[in-house]
Amino acid sequence: MKVWLAALGAVTVLVAGCGGDGDGSKTLTVYSGREEELVEPLFQQFEQKTGIDVQVRYGDSAELAATIAEEGDNSPADVFFAQDPGSLGAVEQAGQLAELPEEILERVPERFRDPDGHWVGTSGRARVAVYNTDQLTAGDLPSSILGFTDARWKGKIGFPPTNASFQAFVTALRLSRGNEDARAWLEGIKANDPKLYEKNTPVVEAVAAGEIEVGFVNHYYLYLVLKEQPDAPIANHYFEAGDPGALVSVAGAAILEGAEHGEAARELVEFLLSDEGQRFYVEEAEEAEYPVVEGISPKEGLPSLGSLAGPSFQLDELGPELEKTLELLNEVGFTG
Repeated sequence: MKVWLAALGAVTVLVAGCGGDGDGSKTLTVYSGREEELVEPLFQQFEQKTGIDVQVRYGDSAELAATIAEEGDNSPADVFFAQDPGSLGAVEQAGQLAELPEEILERVPERFRDPDGHWVGTSGRARVAVYNTDQLTAGDLPSSILGFTDARWKGKIGFPPTNASFQAFVTALRLSRGNEDARAWLEGIKANDPKLYEKNTPVVEAVAAGEIEVGFVNHYYLYLVLKEQPDAPIANHYFEAGDPGALVSVAGAAILEGAEHGEAARELVEFLLSDEGQRFYVEEAEEAEYPVVEGISPKEGLPSLGSLAGPSFQLDELGPELEKTLELLNEVGFTG
């Protein structure tokens, strides 16, 4: 697996339409907002199955979305593999995503894909509070994420404010409770002196080490840490149905409108939604994300995807609201 590390703006290519691979080469460039440790094995399986050489640029989903927008028609990316719908929606708003074939879209329930067909969910995740079981019981935790503004949690919580999934949660909070309540919650959390991290895994590791009692993450990071620390005193806490902290979202994939290797791009998205690609999250992946193709059950021990219910809105609303969320986080002092 070769990791593509070209700097922003350093590569300029003539791009053909999304319909084919103009030079006939078996290669593909992916901008991945999904962490390398999580998805590199999936790319390797695809390479072995198809013979297509996948070159990957890893980075933060929101930053990669901004990069694609800045690169415009000259972006070398064929596929954008994002951690969240908000980042995909931002690129869609810029008119840079191709419409996906119906046979791809139909693999996934409507709530996990773009209504206009420009991106499709590839795996599901639930927002949770991971907690230290030596320091807390499940009964000690609030039923709503809004409860963490209580002074009892001062210095005891942590999260990654620049992470796309956290930003998607804040957007869900804004959409479901309004901007004023979202700002009040963020300011209340800020007053509780949280510890901030760059990524989700260090948050869970900090909970396991007792550095903090609670972390705001996606459900599957628990399993990544337990793989390395089987006896770690950590567990996931799921919030009540309808709570913004119970957001159920997806990672997703899209094909760039100007993809040079359009046919290979479609093959990758088809693979991600194939039974083999979906079983990866059940049988091989350490992080235990949810398959989104019906008929494939999640890892044993996880609540069913259908039993989880976050706030009521469509995931495609996250994209248009991302910029306002970033502005709010910056104003409150979590980013920037």
